[in-house]
Amino acid sequence: MKLDLSPTSWGRVIAVTIAGTAFFIAVAFFVDSFNFPYLSPEAVWRAQMTDLMLPLVLGGSFLFFLMWKIRQLAIAQRDLSVIAATDSLTAVLNRGAFSMLVEAYLEQTRKQEQTRSGALLIIDADHFKLINDRLGHDCGDQALKLIAQAIKGQLRGGDIVGRIGGEEFGVFLPGVDPSQSWVVAESIRRRIREMDFSPGGRPCPLSVSIGGTSFTGPITYEEIFSAADRRLYTAKSNGRDQVSFDPAGAAPVPPPSVATVH
Repeated sequence: MKLDLSPTSWGRVIAVTIAGTAFFIAVAFFVDSFNFPYLSPEAVWRAQMTDLMLPLVLGGSFLFFLMWKIRQLAIAQRDLSVIAATDSLTAVLNRGAFSMLVEAYLEQTRKQEQTRSGALLIIDADHFKLINDRLGHDCGDQALKLIAQAIKGQLRGGDIVGRIGGEEFGVFLPGVDPSQSWVVAESIRRRIREMDFSPGGRPCPLSVSIGGTSFTGPITYEEIFSAADRRLYTAKSNGRDQVSFDPAGAAPVPPPSVATVH
């Protein structure tokens, strides 16, 4: 079993406290050992007890308190980073965190020799303004929460989902091919269409339009986002409540070594 020594763990607090206290005791014994030859056996015993107990009580207590405070600070920093990256209403990533994580994955892909694939979906709630106007913004917020939950329920552990607009969500699917991506997009659309949303006992069907694009090889976030956004426009123009997916994907970034001649 591996000991957790992360800044937020109790294992780190205990390990540092024990190691530091042992070091203090060792230093006390080393410094005092030069006096042992000149002391009586009883005095040596008292000195050894002092060398043991003083660092144990004072040094151990100080180290434990210090590491406990450091752990609290680490937990607070972690919680703040999570809050800063999370949309407060839907509990998915906010736009900045979503784009940053996707771009980090694509940047890593561009540095690797092996070909990596994936897809980006943009999901837009249909006629959302009518929901806010008819039922109020509280009901609109409830609808967004349900949509976010439905999206997360159709994804794998490594997929990334974020709220990238008022009623718009982004889903990044690393390592999937176009057919798998379409299946995920369609399962999200159908799941939302089948949900029961009846605020105050008034049925209000929900639906989403989804635009998606796949990629293989090096590409930037801006390119796949633009391609998926064009597909979303197609889905909305064709009547909404549907998936428009581009199996060809966005145009990949040319390798840095290729020169363009004008």
